[in-house]
Amino acid sequence: MADSAAFTPTVNSQSPAKEEQGGGEGGGGSEGDVKDGLTDAQRGVLEKCVHALKHAKNDSQTLAALLLISRLCPASELDKPTLRRIFEAVGLNLPARLLVTAVRGDENSGLPPDELLSLGTALLAALSTEPDMASSPQLLTTIPLLLGILANGPVFNQQKREDREQHQVGQSPDGEVQSAIISNPDCNPASVAQSAEETESSRKKGDDGSEANRVSTSQENPPSSSLDAALAADCYLVLTVVCALPRGPEQLLSRGAISALCQAVELNQTLSHEKGLTLLGSLLSGKNKDKAWSKHTPELLSLLVRLSKDFCESTDETRLGMCGQLAQFLPPAGVAVESEELKAVVGSLWEILRPMVQAKLTPRHIGSILVLSACLLDLYGWEMAGPPKFCCLLVNRACVEVRMGLEELPGNDLTPEVQHTITGCYRIMEAAIEQACSPGVPQAAAPSQSSIATLSLQQSRQVLGVLEEAFSGLMYFLQQVEPSRYGDPFVFATFRSLCSWLAEETSCLKEEVTKLLPFLINYTRSHLQGGILEHSLADWMVKMSIGEDRGAWTGREALRYLLPALCHLSAEEVPRKVLLDVDTPALLVDFLSQSWTFLRGKASVASTRDPSMETACSALLNFTVTEPERVRKDSCFRSLEVLLSEALPLLVNKPRLLVLTANCCTLGLMIGRLKEGGSVEAGQRRFLSSALRFLRSALDSSSSPGPAKVSLSWEDSWDDAAELWRLSLQALGGCARAQPSITTLIREEGWLRHMLAMLHQCSALPDQLTQDALQEALCALAERCPVCKQEIGDMMTRSSEGALSSMKKLKKSVGVK
Repeated sequence: MADSAAFTPTVNSQSPAKEEQGGGEGGGGSEGDVKDGLTDAQRGVLEKCVHALKHAKNDSQTLAALLLISRLCPASELDKPTLRRIFEAVGLNLPARLLVTAVRGDENSGLPPDELLSLGTALLAALSTEPDMASSPQLLTTIPLLLGILANGPVFNQQKREDREQHQVGQSPDGEVQSAIISNPDCNPASVAQSAEETESSRKKGDDGSEANRVSTSQENPPSSSLDAALAADCYLVLTVVCALPRGPEQLLSRGAISALCQAVELNQTLSHEKGLTLLGSLLSGKNKDKAWSKHTPELLSLLVRLSKDFCESTDETRLGMCGQLAQFLPPAGVAVESEELKAVVGSLWEILRPMVQAKLTPRHIGSILVLSACLLDLYGWEMAGPPKFCCLLVNRACVEVRMGLEELPGNDLTPEVQHTITGCYRIMEAAIEQACSPGVPQAAAPSQSSIATLSLQQSRQVLGVLEEAFSGLMYFLQQVEPSRYGDPFVFATFRSLCSWLAEETSCLKEEVTKLLPFLINYTRSHLQGGILEHSLADWMVKMSIGEDRGAWTGREALRYLLPALCHLSAEEVPRKVLLDVDTPALLVDFLSQSWTFLRGKASVASTRDPSMETACSALLNFTVTEPERVRKDSCFRSLEVLLSEALPLLVNKPRLLVLTANCCTLGLMIGRLKEGGSVEAGQRRFLSSALRFLRSALDSSSSPGPAKVSLSWEDSWDDAAELWRLSLQALGGCARAQPSITTLIREEGWLRHMLAMLHQCSALPDQLTQDALQEALCALAERCPVCKQEIGDMMTRSSEGALSSMKKLKKSVGVK
């Protein structure tokens, strides 16, 4: 084994080859003969060794050639093409066979199992540095074996298997059919893959058939042998290289990496804390976090309990360095929230964090504390954070960090660490504004002295004051952003945080907000129109932003955040004029069109409600009501009419999308009332027909002679849709006045007849506002259509009681006393 031991370190590190092979004074070549770190003589011998590698008939010849190469020249003196040729000549079959043979305890191997493992992992580590090798299916099939070594230590199976001669055919994680031929030194990669899987399976089950991977039982079953540091380092190197590949984390997750690494940490295996936790942190970052936690909740929760215990028991100085790591191992929002273990962990962490937040710390240390605090807020909000005074302090410190960080700009680029800190502070600020602007919670319903919900009026004003200063800093920062930086993920994080403020609070900083509107609209337009590299931005937001929704990223996301603010601002004259100057209605119509295309393309459109589409309709409705001339002239509203005439006939049959349907119906009718005379076009007829059918479905008079009730299909959404229904009726009356020809369609569709019959049968309508809106529509029909007037008059004459008889304005319109 002396030869293999000599070989093992030279693949990655420098050997004394230079002195032996002409690198010194008595070497075989002159200095003028040196090329790429090798003399001509060395290069000639190297070529012979590479040839021997390619034509080796067995493992012994391969190892001999490798040993000679390592003696001849260190890896650091070889150029990349030569290293690649060596790697390709060696291949992955040999190290994989060495590993499997060691674990299986093959008595014919000629070497002890620990030396086989050391040699095999060293070869894999060296080969994994070549990108093509690292992504090879052959290397990926060794992952379960490496994970088993790290989790359980080098436990060797010396028992002979009676069925060793039988070949088992199976399916690898990569979908390749493989056969187990371990003892044959010339076996193909498929045999290695199957052997690794069998070894992983035997590792997972103990002699009694129980699972040996569970962290909860690991302390009762300590590893039978220690794990060599060099061996562990080689295993972690291979896994880390794989994790860095584009699909590396998925490859590791599918091969049991979470369970194995959690067990390694629980058993305190060699390098498990130094390298295992780092690798686990990488696996739990980004889009894989939800998947990992949903599949491995018990193991990860047990690991979190251990890490939090270590955190709480550490010294103050050690805790400062652990904050960032601990944040990685907290579950995503919504996962395991009912777990008493998790609640206990969060509670204990807040106990430790409170004095740390109050202490005087460097920006680097306070940053990691604030990010960890933001993660805890994501899990349980302010409920467990602490007394109101502490909550105020936490918000204040977050706001101070934001202002200090953003004041360094322009001119100085923020480091990734500072960006990470500020993004965490944004989350604290967002949580504060959500709570501060929410309706007051009765003291009896609020946990005593346990959350920000119990802030006094003075404390609430203080919180809003520091938030206002911080968001003023955000607006100043965004004012400096050039279009070339629209793809900067940190700019998006800042934009998103500001939108959370504007969604709740538009009365403060009105001048600054109005001045910033052109940037906000141009920024969202760039994203919506696909002018930004969305993929990299989405990946960054998942990794850097606290509590970010990890759904699929689209260009509509930026505008989604801004929509609530646009709904408020479009109702105010000064900001509305600015919004019109930057063509905001066209942006909203484009957004609705894209969203409708996406919604319609879903397999089950009835199951998905999209509040952002409803909000966009509301903003457009504000423009329609307040800017009639713009609506008549702007071509984007013609495009909107076409979209609504296409969407409404499909939406009326989707009860779960009733609020969106009501928004589309109202918006279309409000636009229709601005038309002047003329016949009803085909698209308008299609829209009106669906609108009339939708409006008549809101009330149910089947319980007559009692009062009419809200129909079952509308009942759950009535609070959100009632005002829209009333606006639609008023707009319908406006359409009849603007285009009298519409009254014929209203009669033909049976809407008038249905409404008159319902009003005749029921004793009253649900409320006075509903009666007023319906009366307004009927009065308009009576004014513009003699036939309608006659039908209404006839029904009122026969109806001496009930809802119809109480409509005095309508009686006057039709001339009934």
